Amino acid sequence: MKRLAALALLVAGVAARAETVAIVHARAWTMTAPQPVEDATIVMAGGHVVAVTPQGSPPPGARVIDAGGHVVTPGLVDAATQIGLVEVPTARDTDDRAARTGPLGPAFDTSYALNDNSVLIAVARADGVTRAMSFPEAAATAPFTGMGAVIRLRTSGSILERPRAAMFAAIGDGSQSQAGGSRAAQWTLLRNALAEARRFAAAPRGAGPRDQLLDRPDIEALQPVIAGTMPLAIRADRASDIREAIRLAGDLHIRVVLLGGAEAWSLAADLARVRIPVILDPQDDLPQTFDWLGARLENAALLAKAGVAIAFSVSGNTIYLSHDAGIAMREGAGLAVANGLPYAAALRAITATPAEIWGIAHAGTLAPGADADLVIWDGDPLEPASAASHVFVGGVEASLATRQIELRDRYAPQRANDPLPPGYR
Repeated sequence: MKRLAALALLVAGVAARAETVAIVHARAWTMTAPQPVEDATIVMAGGHVVAVTPQGSPPPGARVIDAGGHVVTPGLVDAATQIGLVEVPTARDTDDRAARTGPLGPAFDTSYALNDNSVLIAVARADGVTRAMSFPEAAATAPFTGMGAVIRLRTSGSILERPRAAMFAAIGDGSQSQAGGSRAAQWTLLRNALAEARRFAAAPRGAGPRDQLLDRPDIEALQPVIAGTMPLAIRADRASDIREAIRLAGDLHIRVVLLGGAEAWSLAADLARVRIPVILDPQDDLPQTFDWLGARLENAALLAKAGVAIAFSVSGNTIYLSHDAGIAMREGAGLAVANGLPYAAALRAITATPAEIWGIAHAGTLAPGADADLVIWDGDPLEPASAASHVFVGGVEASLATRQIELRDRYAPQRANDPLPPGYR
């Protein structure tokens, strides 16, 4: 009986993967055009988007979903999260975000610790997040925090899509203590590490006298950065640090991504000129630290107007980097629109642009050939009171059931007849 049940599940899984789905009467934001396709028919097959056509006819044999005029977007892409790395921050055995002691710096690789069974994955996916960059919090060798991984919030199996997708470093904002107490030391150590990595690439050495600061694993981890195949994400907020990041990118000809950027608006033209994208928190306003004295809610709008590629990551004092990541990101995007960012640009900042920043192919759009990661919303996706009614990952519809709903059903049976999300099963 167990074998028959397993076979039935396997057949059902194959059938789901092979299913052709047509979503009709959709208001489809493809993210390849500045306006949505009205009354669109979206066809998915083989895990990819096949077509998005106005008033199109579903192909014969397709499963048809009537969107009823509701908005359909690509699956959300969280540009900087820690989903899969932490469950309960106060429970140390569930927190793998940082290597605060020990020898590791750039070589700290978060992909080894990703928890495919985290209950927070279902919560984020039920709110439309289908891909994300999961990044490290800290490492012992300042100013590096380690390497982040691209994750895909699949309905089963491993969430790891691409390990070692970006190198992260943190400058200022209290992280100076790991570098002797000064951001001057942080920048010196960062530049020295990249210089050592470049020398190592030119003349790799075996065992011999120790005449560099970095260990071999760390110096080898930096090789893709100096080769230009791995971006260096620098977490910085103060204008002077952002200016130094611009200078670093020009001096060493490496790919730099700015994470944070509370005062980035003041250097918008310079960032646009050197094509450094900014992953910002659109909720940053009050100066929580001295690095944020120039924080303002128009940051996203001013950067976008200058031509800077922007994406969003909402921290909430790190809470929303793992808990309720999707709804926090949508709310932040809506706040950016309220402060001058065009609506289409805000949608791009949580779909297509983060995919472009991290080099995630076939993600973030509804273009033909793109991965069939998409969401049908029951209202405006940038309105936090709205919710996803259907979420597809790779063309397979995901259940919207979460641990919270399961706990409600168990401990509040009197609410068992309450309306459930359409995807709950």
